[in-house]
Amino acid sequence: MKIITVIGARPQFIKAAPVSRAIAEHNNLTEIIIHTGQHFDTGMSDVFFRELDIPKPDYNLGINSTSHGAMTGRMLEKIEETLIKEKPDWVLVYGDTNSTLAGALAAVKLHIPIAHVEAGLRSFNREMPEEHNRVLTDHCADVLFCPTQNAVDNLQAEGITNVSLSANQLNSSRSQELPRTVALVGDTMYDAVSGI
Repeated sequence: MKIITVIGARPQFIKAAPVSRAIAEHNNLTEIIIHTGQHFDTGMSDVFFRELDIPKPDYNLGINSTSHGAMTGRMLEKIEETLIKEKPDWVLVYGDTNSTLAGALAAVKLHIPIAHVEAGLRSFNREMPEEHNRVLTDHCADVLFCPTQNAVDNLQAEGITNVSLSANQLNSSRSQELPRTVALVGDTMYDAVSGI
């Protein structure tokens, strides 16, 4: 199974580290990493890949230093091109950044299932761009990995409830509609700093 991970900001690099290590332990899983470039210099990007032993990104889009709309739009265009080329079985996104939303939108428009790590978190402050990113991503996602019970409750309040998936459904064709799964899995940021 081919998984494309979309990351672009410091918190995502940290969250992705334990997940990328877990993916690498399975011979039947292949991870391709797209770095959008949202955080791009050595101190905001490269050092995290080096220190956390995250595989070097397969794609670096170099998209940064523009307005929210322009950045998200350019990311959406470039991620879509990559998804069409790579034909992944799943797209994995983290958190609430422009990179997250662009990855989710590109995948949903191509009918590729989406897994969202850190789903269900809410600030309830609609003036924050990140709040819109996380809500829209959750409503696109097929599998929602929640760090807390409160996050699960937030999703339920929005009508996103748990439906169990079988292994066959997880491996099914990208074109098939999948039932949603909401899973309480804990915090990957905690896993990263505790060395799990």
